[in-house]
Amino acid sequence: MPKRILSGVVTSAANAQTVTVSVERRFTHPVLKKTIRKSKKYRAHDEANSFKVGDTVRIQECAPKSKTKRWEVITA
Repeated sequence: MPKRILSGVVTSAANAQTVTVSVERRFTHPVLKKTIRKSKKYRAHDEANSFKVGDTVRIQECAPKSKTKRWEVITA
């Protein structure tokens, strides 16, 4: 099964080797037919601590690295 890849914006880089990435998705409401924006935050592994707040990154699913990290940063 292929690994999911998402793109989002780094919202926090306070922890060592970890970034918090906010991923936004847009969809049409089934009844109201209005475009809705929803966002979800993912904790991703950043081995080199190279990403800062505001950077746009792509994250990929991986095996669990810690209690909350199931994603890793692949590119900026």
